[in-house]
Amino acid sequence: MKRVTVFGATGSVGQSALDLIGRDPEFYDVVALTGGRNVAQLAKDAVRFKSDVAITCYDDMAAELRDLLFGTGIKVASGDAAIAEAATRPADWTLSAIVGAAGLVPGLTALQQGNTLALANKESLVTAGPLLMQTAADHGATILPVDSEHSAIFQGLVGEDMAAVERIIITASGGAFRDWPLEKLATATLAQASSHPNWDMGQRITIDSASMFNKAMELVETKEFFGIDPAKIEVLVHRESLVHALVGFTDGALMAHVGPPDMRHAIGYALHWPDRGHVPVERLDLAKVGQLSFEAPDHTRFPALDLAADVMRTGGLSGAVFNAAKESALDGFIDGRIGFLDMSRVVAATIDKISASEGLQKAQIVLDDVLEIDALARVRADEVMRNIG
Repeated sequence: MKRVTVFGATGSVGQSALDLIGRDPEFYDVVALTGGRNVAQLAKDAVRFKSDVAITCYDDMAAELRDLLFGTGIKVASGDAAIAEAATRPADWTLSAIVGAAGLVPGLTALQQGNTLALANKESLVTAGPLLMQTAADHGATILPVDSEHSAIFQGLVGEDMAAVERIIITASGGAFRDWPLEKLATATLAQASSHPNWDMGQRITIDSASMFNKAMELVETKEFFGIDPAKIEVLVHRESLVHALVGFTDGALMAHVGPPDMRHAIGYALHWPDRGHVPVERLDLAKVGQLSFEAPDHTRFPALDLAADVMRTGGLSGAVFNAAKESALDGFIDGRIGFLDMSRVVAATIDKISASEGLQKAQIVLDDVLEIDALARVRADEVMRNIG
């Protein structure tokens, strides 16, 4: 029986993972489930999977969660410290699907136990990639990528020599505004940015897709996880969202990973790794698909891509600043304090402010430095947004 913990169980990735686990319940022992404010779903899943513990990250939701689980014998806890403690519980496979920088500490804690970490929290690699990879190496832990693009790259590299890799191409749908005139983007509303043409995802990641910040983060992830020269990483807009990534080799060959736009594919690969198990996703009818289209991204429309390139060149703590500023700018857009196009401006200005006063290039990244610069970047981003407002 495989012991599993799911951080971010109530989000779209967490729910997809539980869908797969629930199809073969006799094979899995659910250790811990964590979530946010949707404690009704968290309690329902905790009961269904007989989880040892259910944790909400919000202390003000603990009483409601406790009431929902009264009499079940399931332990209830709340807050970041409780989530980090859950990561110390013995588990064979831990899914990190928490959204945002909040996923870093529990992911690191799980790796310190020598666990297999199925990583859907892209912020961990963006903010502290070298620290995450070194922690896994030090404790004999395994990190398996769960982002569809990085799972695709990972699968394309099975049995291959990284020295033979000439380039890596990750694809992007182009998001909700891929066909909008550039001048119209300044008036984009929250509702419009929250609708994705291909994927069913949470609001924050859907908006990040529309701005291409999601893809910018994935560029940094690719560099950190696979240790590849940033100059060898490319982005293509692929409207069908069927080719998730391609790996190019020195002999000119391109290895493409093709599959439906369903996160259960990448989750299932990580869940069954190193084997392949049955995953109930759509089987593509390529004759029906007919054709696949690719186009270069418009960097004027998507300035986040150039910001990511700068972050990769700078290294050190620049990824932590980039992510914190991005999260703050996204909050500002959701709250109506800034416009859609202002998000990239906030991130760029925040990086400039901190680069001028702080040393971002560190020979060795430690957690305290990451958390400190994260907090500072959020303060600076808020200052920038107040000036915009």
